[in-house]
Formats: sequence, structure tokens, C-alpha cells
Amino acid sequence: MRSSCVISFLLLLACCAPISAQNYQPTEENLKSRQEFRDAKFGIFLHWGLYAMLATGEWTMTNRDLNYKEYAKLAGGFYPSKFDAAAWVSAIKASGAKYICFTSRHHEGFSMFKSRYTDYNVVDATPFHRDILKELADECHKQGIRLHLYYSHIDWWREDAPWGRTGRGTGRPNPAGNWSSYYAFMNNQLTELLTNYGEIGAIWFDGWWDQDQNPDFDWQLPGQYELIHRLQPGCLVGNNHHRTPFEGEDIQIFERDLPGENSAGLSGQDISRLPLETCETMNGMWGYKITDQNYKSPKTLIHYLVKAAGKDANLLMNIGPQPDGQLPAIALERLQEVGKWMEVYGETIYGTRGGCVAPHPWGVTTQKENRLFVHILDLADKTLFLPLEGKKVVKAIDFVQRTPLKYRVCDGGILLSLNEVPTDIDRVVELELR
Repeated sequence: MRSSCVISFLLLLACCAPISAQNYQPTEENLKSRQEFRDAKFGIFLHWGLYAMLATGEWTMTNRDLNYKEYAKLAGGFYPSKFDAAAWVSAIKASGAKYICFTSRHHEGFSMFKSRYTDYNVVDATPFHRDILKELADECHKQGIRLHLYYSHIDWWREDAPWGRTGRGTGRPNPAGNWSSYYAFMNNQLTELLTNYGEIGAIWFDGWWDQDQNPDFDWQLPGQYELIHRLQPGCLVGNNHHRTPFEGEDIQIFERDLPGENSAGLSGQDISRLPLETCETMNGMWGYKITDQNYKSPKTLIHYLVKAAGKDANLLMNIGPQPDGQLPAIALERLQEVGKWMEVYGETIYGTRGGCVAPHPWGVTTQKENRLFVHILDLADKTLFLPLEGKKVVKAIDFVQRTPLKYRVCDGGILLSLNEVPTDIDRVVELELR
């Protein structure tokens, strides 16, 4: 690529940075990663830790005020004999997902990887004695799917972790903790994660909100973010703090809501110009819960993926693996169903941006240059008005059948005529614009 093209490419991507980020200058590698992240559109979240053994969700330790020393005894029985990294990655890749985000250390404080800085990890504290993250990372690299790592800023087990509004009843002796010790521990572990497991696509932080009742608390994020970018310049930093992005962050995260929506009460923040991602559960919980079989239908999951793409965001869809190391059978079924759909319609999702027609109750649009994909999700008629004032439509075709569709120009856009009332999960019409 010629130097002038490189400069233009960097200038184009630099517009994705938030206005407030005056000092952080993302590298060319980082900007390239941002572009690839936006193109991926679909990832799978995996919440797995000792909490899977209790089968009541990842927040059980704090919800039930379990003593931290007693909770740690779970590690002595953790032996996921059916864990198969190759099977996990193959099933996820077949769903059409382009990356996996794995919980390297959740709020319970247990490290799902070999760490020099704590014995409370899957290799040293369990009879399993295998580095789960290493096996998963090797398989991701082998099968060509990116690996992102969730990392908790809070810890309900470590005595040096300062107390926040959660984890107050786990029996740790000192509410103040020892911040300098804990901060060094986190950075040492992040160094391990970014040194021992090959290329990491992103570090996905969570827990900043735990000190929301202590507004003067300093998480010292700039130094941590700088460490990550120094170790792997192409690694993206995201933080699930439910705020507009802080300086040094490369993606913006929304929890259980699409950008601009806030039905769950966690995503009322303004939308930045950074690449966007929304995370959502496949059933009702993040971690495995034996009583939660309320899995969303394939239609609901596909609609969420399509609506995210229509808002120029990725969908990070969660699965809670079982304590035996397998992905739940229903989750595997859902992955297959989404994969079948993506085999047909992936072209209208991957590499697209939110279309020039804003989301409407009937659906959304995605776009690649002059190709506009109209995703009709809920329409009780055979005609659809599309506000395309200032755009000239060259042709309209059914995306799957490749047959032409009739339309007529009217005030402010076109009136599209369908052959019948749509009954598919997603009827896609492709428009060629001039």
C-alpha cells in the first residue's frame, strides 16, 4: 500500500477515537485491530469459573455471602473431565462468530490460567492441573478465531483487594485492602496474559462500577491501559463501566442493551465514535445456572445480532459452560441455528456498517459502500416505505432469490413492493444505490 493510502487509512480510522482522548494516540496496529473488530460483528462470551460447580450463577459468592476460605475449597473438586477446547472452538466458529471472549478471572478471584502470582489458579489449585486458557488460546490460533480476555477489576477472594459495594460478606478481614499490592498483582497477571498466550484481540475489563459509591477511588487505569498497549499494540482495551469511554480505551461496551437503548438500566451512556459492542446472555445468566433453561429462541438471537449490526455494533453472545467442561446442549443447538442463518446471510452482516436508513420498528439496514441491505424483521404488509431522500436507487432485489423487486420513487424516498408479507426470521432486500 502506498504511503499516501496509509495516511488516508489512519486518518479515516482516527475519527473513531473519542474527542476527549487527547493524549492517547492509538498505533497503526491498534487502528487496524479496531477496523477488523468492527468487521467481525459477532463474538461468543464464555463465563466459566468455580461458580459453575454451584450451578447458581457467577454472583453466588457475594449474593449468598459465602466465606472466601470455604469458597476456595471448590477448587479441590474442579475437574472438568469433558473439556475439549477443539470442540468448543469448532462449535463457536461454525456459528459464524469471529471471536471468543473468555473469563480469565471473574469477580470470585479464581484464575482460569497458570499464574506465577497466585496459587489460586486452575493449574495449581485443582486436580485438573491443566491450563484451560492455554488450550483454548492454542485452539483459537489454530482455527483462526480471535481470542479476547475478560478480566475482573474486583476480587471477592483476595485480602488485598479493596472492598466495593459487592463482596462485603465474604469474610475478608480488611475492608481497605492494600491497593498497591492488588494493583501490582493485576498488572502482573495482565502481563502474563499478554505474554504467554499469543496474540490477544482485546482485554475486556469489568468491575469499575463496584466503587461507584466511592467517587474518589482511583483505579489507575491509564497506567494499566498503557501496559496493555505496550505489550501488544494491536490489543484493544474495553471496559464495561457503563460510561462513555475513558481515555486509552479502544471499544465501547453496552451491557444487555443495544446502543442508545437502556431497558436493562446499564447502558444509558452516550454513544462514542469508537467501535461498539453489546453483550447479551443466551438464556438469563452469564455463568451456568442449572435451573435456567429459558434460552432465547433462534429468531430472538438472530434479531438481536441483526439489530446490533444495524446500529453499527457487534453482538457478544454469552454461554455459561457446565462444570464438566461441556457447553450446554441447548446452547450448542442455538449455535447451529445461528450458524445456518449466517451461512446464507453473513454477507449482509460481516464488514457492514449501520445503513443510511435508521432503525425502524420494521427492522434495520446495514451497508457496504453502495449496497444497502434492508433487514425486514417485523412487517405486516407487502409494501415498505424507505426514507432515502437524496439517494438514487438503481435496483432492488430479494437477497436470497436474487429476483428483482418493484419500487416507485415518492416524496422522501421509495415505496418498496414485496411479493408477499414477510414470514421469515429476516427478509433481506438488497438495494443498489447511486
